[in-house]
Amino acid sequence: MLKNLSIRNYALIDALDVDFSAGFTTITGETGAGKSIILDALSLIIGQRAEAHVLLDKTKKCIIEASFDIANYNLSDFFKRNELDFDTALLIRREINPEGKSRAFINDTPVNVSQLKELGDKLIDIHSQHKTLQINETEFQLYVIDSYAGILDEVKAYKSEFIQLREQKKELEHLKETEAKASADNDYFTFLYSELESANLIEHEQTDLEQELDLLNHVELIKSMLNKALYALNNAENNILQQTTVIQNQIAQIASFDKDLEENAQRIHSLNIELKDITSELERIEERTLFNPERSEQINLRLNELYRLQQKHRVSTVKELLDIRNDLDNKIQDIASLETKIKTLGNAIKAKEKDLLTMAEVLSQKRKKVFNEIEQKAVQILVKLGMPNVRVKAENNRTLVMKEHGLDNIVFTFSANKGSEMKSIDKVASGGELSRLMLAFKSLVSEKKLLPTIIFDEIDSGVSGEVAAQTGLIMKKLAEGMQVIAITHLPQIAAKGTTHFQVYKVSDKHSTFVKIRTLEAKDRVEAIAEMVSGSNISEASVITARELLG
Repeated sequence: MLKNLSIRNYALIDALDVDFSAGFTTITGETGAGKSIILDALSLIIGQRAEAHVLLDKTKKCIIEASFDIANYNLSDFFKRNELDFDTALLIRREINPEGKSRAFINDTPVNVSQLKELGDKLIDIHSQHKTLQINETEFQLYVIDSYAGILDEVKAYKSEFIQLREQKKELEHLKETEAKASADNDYFTFLYSELESANLIEHEQTDLEQELDLLNHVELIKSMLNKALYALNNAENNILQQTTVIQNQIAQIASFDKDLEENAQRIHSLNIELKDITSELERIEERTLFNPERSEQINLRLNELYRLQQKHRVSTVKELLDIRNDLDNKIQDIASLETKIKTLGNAIKAKEKDLLTMAEVLSQKRKKVFNEIEQKAVQILVKLGMPNVRVKAENNRTLVMKEHGLDNIVFTFSANKGSEMKSIDKVASGGELSRLMLAFKSLVSEKKLLPTIIFDEIDSGVSGEVAAQTGLIMKKLAEGMQVIAITHLPQIAAKGTTHFQVYKVSDKHSTFVKIRTLEAKDRVEAIAEMVSGSNISEASVITARELLG
């Protein structure tokens, strides 16, 4: 329930504070007095767009605050979902700075406008004249049915599942398109993979083969140099091994005379051993180094194959070829898994469609159960509103294809006169009839106490006399279950309010400001009398005002 509204520096409002109470509140004032300005400011609190031009003083920021009592409206889930502190005393603040930038706060925590609007939709329903056209929309008419049937949560759950189903179907189409394209690529990927796989690639093979081929291509030179070295080491008449042996014996004979000679004798002995070992190793290398044209041909063939594959795939190493082979393998596996994914998702879609169909049928049955009751209650209200021969019927043109709200396509048909054909509301209802129909439907919805507050902004156009009085009574009846605020020009409605505010303007030498005041009993008689007869209040209008006030 709206408890207080505070407005600073907005349009023609310098400073304004209003305390609201439960029950039925009426707001009156002359045309142009500024009632719509107050309502526009309140609209900012529930998420409407803000603009800099609304600032009264362009050098200061605009601040609008509203406090609510939300103890009985099950809004804790919203606060939990948006990570906001929950308190039954709710404070919403909207600020607009001179640059036109807007900030919003819920319980002093900054929020974005979409969060503000989501919460605002749960707090206040502002119903103005132009919104009466909503009644022509199938979606609104369905909302009336679902609200009255108490299945809004079930409809929300169904809609959530339906949206998931729609996304799954999009995903399935994407997978099928991918599979169609992939099937064309699969043969090519498989060919490339098979070619690389059959090549039996080994990461360091190329380097080893290139080294071996280099050796085979220089066998003659290698053997020639080895033989010359071996000749010098061991086969020549005065070969190196023989010479080092002689030197070793000579130094050994005199080593005892000098410590340094003894050390060098040992070094020469070690050198002689090392040379013998080198000679043996070189002999083994020479023996195994053989001219092998068959092996050379094998290596050349293998290297040519590796070079060809590298050139084909535009790489320079076997490791890169291996990476390409593995990538191709992954692609082939992914393509192979598409069929499984498509099948699995297709089965999931069928299962969800079956579940959704069951949910849709349940919704249809629950909607159907309240048709007669809604029709009868709507007629009862409309008769009171001056339509004695009215007929209202809810018709359901079920579809074969599930939609966001189920299988139902509900349309309200209407006839205001005897003998007139029942037609959809948008084809037959006049402006005054639309206002009364909307009030009837809002009354039915409000019975379920879905919102803490509803505001009627001059929806009483086209009604007067007894119909206006009945409109006021209906609004007052609504206020037994929720807070109702009505902005009105009709004295019959204004008089029904438990609380009565009057909006007016004051001016000084430089500016005009919008003000609001609570009317006490005496002032209220005068205000309603003025609504009856105009500015020239007569005794008769005063009597009428007192009668209206009861």
